[in-house]
Amino acid sequence: MRTIAGVSILVFQLAMIVYARFVPSRYFCWAPYDVQTDYSISTVVNGRKLTGAEIRKRYRRAERGTDNRSPQHVIDILEGYERLYGRNDHAEVTMRYRVNGKEEQVWRLEPR
Repeated sequence: MRTIAGVSILVFQLAMIVYARFVPSRYFCWAPYDVQTDYSISTVVNGRKLTGAEIRKRYRRAERGTDNRSPQHVIDILEGYERLYGRNDHAEVTMRYRVNGKEEQVWRLEPR
């Protein structure tokens, strides 16, 4: 029984590693984080732009920073906060980011 449980866990991990190679986030596996994301966050709540300190307090992330994972990791944090806690704030969130120093990209979350 223990052998079956051990093999099942390893097979699950192998499946998650393969799965992670085809999706933007890698939460449930040991797949390597082979990207570096430099980002900056800008948030406007009810027409007022938040300061760096307010952004840090809101998302527990610096206004500008580097994450050694997929940009989807930071996006998930921003979306998660806005979906759960900020749903009534009418926030407009913009994240500018570069993956591995390449071309800048922009992600936006429009107010609901």
